[in-house]
Amino acid sequence: MKIKTSNLKSAILAIFLLSLFQNTLAGNIAGSAHDFSVLGWSGGEICVACHTPHAADTTVSAPLWNHTVTATNFTMYTSPTLDATSTGQPGGTSRLCLSCHDGTVAIDSFGGAVGGTLMTGRVAVGTGGNLGDDHPISITYDSALAALDGSLLDPSVATATVGLAGGKTKTGTIAAVLLTAGTVQCSSCHDVHNTFTVGAPLLKITTAGSQLCFTCHDK
Repeated sequence: MKIKTSNLKSAILAIFLLSLFQNTLAGNIAGSAHDFSVLGWSGGEICVACHTPHAADTTVSAPLWNHTVTATNFTMYTSPTLDATSTGQPGGTSRLCLSCHDGTVAIDSFGGAVGGTLMTGRVAVGTGGNLGDDHPISITYDSALAALDGSLLDPSVATATVGLAGGKTKTGTIAAVLLTAGTVQCSSCHDVHNTFTVGAPLLKITTAGSQLCFTCHDK
């Protein structure tokens, strides 16, 4: 079958533009706050600070983990009005986030190397092991908690829309798009890979008009 050259060129151009459009809408870790390729210790790589194809740490719940995990014993948030059940210490993805953000483990401590670049300032969440002034993490958030608390939306029913940047969105129940195994983690609000974000600091839902808060809190 013969195809006119002009038609073939038009088809190729259309495919190229579609690919470019999709890549523009999709988030990308390159250029985000988690792109360390411009820092000398990264060797010009983006992923190596957290992941490795060989000799990975298989004791943590993350694929091919490469970074030193914090051993800090944290003081967790508590309040007379807190009805949620805590696991006692940050678990899952939250402990991995804190393995840079608690300010005790160097960002460049990966692949068995001990680095010296520590997070400071506002990005150092949990400095000194204190998470008592931060939003609760590693807590169970389910229908039972919503009913007990009275001011939380039922995560199995209420919906959330994430990824408003560039017009690309993803909508599902709170449990499906924000929680990890039914728990609130750092990744409930933040997207480490910048896939569905609306801006700094890697937020999944905008804080404008407190939209992020009202996604779960029925106020």
